[in-house]
Order: sequence, then structure tokens, then C-alpha cells
Amino acid sequence: MSVWTAWLEVPAADRASREQALEHLAEKGFVVTSREVTRDGPWRIEIFGEGDRTAVAAAIGAGWQWEELPDRDWVAENQRSFQPFAVGPFWVHPSHDAGSMPADLLPLRIDAGMAFGTGTHATTRGCLELLATLDRAETANAVDVGCGSGILAIAMAKLWQRPVIGGDNDAEAVDVARENAVLNGVGDLCRFVHAIGLRHDELQALSPCDLVVANILAGPLMELSESFSAAVRPGGRALLSGLLLEQAEDILSVYRRWGFTLERHIDLETGGAIWRTLLLRRD
Repeated sequence: MSVWTAWLEVPAADRASREQALEHLAEKGFVVTSREVTRDGPWRIEIFGEGDRTAVAAAIGAGWQWEELPDRDWVAENQRSFQPFAVGPFWVHPSHDAGSMPADLLPLRIDAGMAFGTGTHATTRGCLELLATLDRAETANAVDVGCGSGILAIAMAKLWQRPVIGGDNDAEAVDVARENAVLNGVGDLCRFVHAIGLRHDELQALSPCDLVVANILAGPLMELSESFSAAVRPGGRALLSGLLLEQAEDILSVYRRWGFTLERHIDLETGGAIWRTLLLRRD
């Protein structure tokens, strides 16, 4: 099987947005790295993968340089680089290495693979930390929009020991999320459906919800603001992530128009960029 790399040099000001656009590749097991070429100068972003590169080339667009590499299992190396770690009350680990889990933490078994969300990115860590601050009594029904690997829905099911439903517009991600829920012992509590936003009968049947969680991207978060407002009960919450620090005020401005106010936020770093996770309450 062919092994390849693609690289692109971008201005320092564009690095964070370029990396954000490649998150889906990193979470599918491709190795994505970046480094500064010169101080205050351009950054070199590289992708390592194996097999047919046609789909990746179509996804990342023109301008990239490509090179065939000696045969090496880069995907396996990336998975091995995923080490267990603690975030909030959770111990996130891959299936091949549970590490030395502290006795008081809840295990989340997630592998780097074909769906977004291993817990390593600042956006997922921010959601996990803020979920742990919520009162179980105020989260009787929760929805995970854009569930990816299912890590957030699984975390909620483990944390509160109650059913959680998630949806994703990628049918393959839905299959992965279902498998992960079973591997984590909450297959009976987690239900995942193929849906765009909240457009699915099972998701709409839960309205009004206590909590909508969405770790996606800034653009879709803005587009979904009206539907989230309609889905969340007065006093309920929306937990939003997938946005850079500089995008946060634009997101807040949109959601305020739909009756949400900021309750608290958390800022975390990944890849040299600061990512903000927002917890909003609906008036």
C-alpha cells in the first residue's frame, strides 16, 4: 500500500484556520503536523497517510505538494501516539493502552479512527470539562449534535447514567459511535441516528430538551442557532464548541438574538491556537 505526504506553506496568520479545516483528517487517523519555517514567517502544514489519496486531495484543494514515502504504517504510529490522559472526571484512553487509571475517574475508551473526537483536541476537552459541571437533575434529556465518535454522548451516559441520543450527518460516524458506545458499556443508554443538525424524528421528539451539545464548527453553529433555540427549553442549555477564540463573540452575538445568555466558558489550546467552549443558558 502506498504511503504519501502532502505539504503546504501558509502565512502565520492563516495557520490556525488551515489547521481547523484539517481536523476531520486528523481525527480519521491521518497524521497532521505543522511547524514554523522561519520566525514570524510561514508555517509548513503536513499530512501523512496511506492508500488512495484521491479523496484527501479533493477535500484539501489545490496548492499542496505531494510525495510518495517508504512503506510505513503511519496510521498505526499516530494511534500509538495517543496516550491515556485525564480530563475532568474522565480517563480517556485508546483500546490498546488503558494506562494507570486513577480509581475515581470514569474510563472513556476511544480510538483514533474514522470519526471526529478522541478527546485530545481542545474542543472535545472543553466539552468534557464543562459537562462535568452540570447538575444531573437538570440534564434529564440531552442531545449530541454532530456526535462524531460518540465520545460526548458516551461521556454524558456514563456521567449521569441515563439515555442520551446523538446524531451526525456522516453515516460512517454514526456506525463508529454505536460501536464505541457498546465498547464503553453504555450501548443500552446511547442511541445514534443519521441526521443533519436536529432534522430527525427521534431528535425532534425530545424537544424541548434540557441540553443540546454541539462540537462542530463556527459556521454550522451559527446556521443551527434558530433550531437550537426551538429545541432547548427555557432554562435549558446549549454547550457549543469547535470555535476559535476570535470567533466566540460572533457566535455569542447570534445566539443572544435567539434568547441565549453566556453562563461560562473555557479556553484551551491545541496546535498553538486557543479554542473556546461556550455554555449558554436559554432565557
